[in-house]
Amino acid sequence: MYFLILGIILLLLKYLEIGPVAAWSWTAVLAPFGLAALWWAWADWSGYTKRKAMEQEVLKKERRLQKSKEALGQSARRRR
Repeated sequence: MYFLILGIILLLLKYLEIGPVAAWSWTAVLAPFGLAALWWAWADWSGYTKRKAMEQEVLKKERRLQKSKEALGQSARRRR
């Protein structure tokens, strides 16, 4: 995601001819998009994306269970 944001910023700076980026080659300006594609390919290949999705699902489930317990009055901290 960071590579994509960087690529968009550099692209705008190059297109609008702002700062030193205006003098850079298009290859250097577009390189972050290639790096983003490589990152996404690696993340999918290595299972990183799936692991992060599973962690989010577990977190949602724990929050839902905690909310249910609080609604039933079974939470660890009881009100006095």
